[in-house]
Amino acid sequence: MFYSARPHSLGPAIVLAACIFLMDTLSSLQFAVASLYVAVILISAYDLQCRGIILTGIWCAALTALSYVLTHGFTVTGTAPLRSLISYVSITITVVLVIRNRSANERLAEVKRERTNLARFFSPKIVEQLVQIDVPLSVARRQKAAVLFADVVGFTAHASGKTPDEVIKLLRDLLGLLSEAVFMCEGSIDKFLGDGLMAVFGPPIASKQDATNAALCALQIHERLGRWNEQHADNPDMAIRVAVGIHCGEVVQGDVGTDKRLEFTVVGDAVNIASRVEAYCRVLDATVLVTGDFMRCLLAEGSFDLARAFTSEGKHRLRGYKEPIQLYSLKAG
Repeated sequence: MFYSARPHSLGPAIVLAACIFLMDTLSSLQFAVASLYVAVILISAYDLQCRGIILTGIWCAALTALSYVLTHGFTVTGTAPLRSLISYVSITITVVLVIRNRSANERLAEVKRERTNLARFFSPKIVEQLVQIDVPLSVARRQKAAVLFADVVGFTAHASGKTPDEVIKLLRDLLGLLSEAVFMCEGSIDKFLGDGLMAVFGPPIASKQDATNAALCALQIHERLGRWNEQHADNPDMAIRVAVGIHCGEVVQGDVGTDKRLEFTVVGDAVNIASRVEAYCRVLDATVLVTGDFMRCLLAEGSFDLARAFTSEGKHRLRGYKEPIQLYSLKAG
């Protein structure tokens, strides 16, 4: 009678339905007794999905009809038909309202799950914007972005000699430090890369200060790392260095992967250059390196003070690129 995989409330609902049926059939009360089936629907709704709620409503209506036939036959005289009609209307309205309420609750739960999932990769401000837009993230598009790569230099050496739990804790602490800096500057984490991460500023929702936010993020990472090393000054093994590389250019964003596993990401030459720039930090012994294209974006946004925090390192030929690229490093101090 009632469709459900979790019959916690079905027993009371069935008993109540039987009582109402007997009362409606045997009692001489002159009111719409069958309208009490509303209580059956409400009780069973705790454990039923939409299909089960509809079936419950149908069965309640069927019991109402059966009771009418047993009591009055097929006559339609007097007030009995009107009382039955009131019962049918009550049952129908209750089913509709319960289903709408269930659908609303399911949508709220879905939004909550979406927020929780998005919060892993996007700042709170971006999460709020994403849950309100109608265009899904999976729609592929081209967009200008500032791409940032951050990587812990020599993490293998730091991990050697430590237990697996200690390595994972250290990694979580460091990635937490990097993530907080990204989110504070309204960036998005594209992916975690072992002992580092890739962040983008722009996608999925562009702003007028994407390059500025990326530069501020680099400064935040630099400052937070300085505090980290100060806090662990008594333990030289905990001293950490992070290399940061940033480039600004056009990227393609969308879902990449297979049907079994899709990942929202950005790809393109801008991503490759940013990765190469981060790797080149080790060559120039720099904490933060940015490209000439990024500096032009920074100046175009009017962030002149931030631009003065970087100094030219000249042109360098990065791995995989024939033409040399102008690089700038963060000034010491």
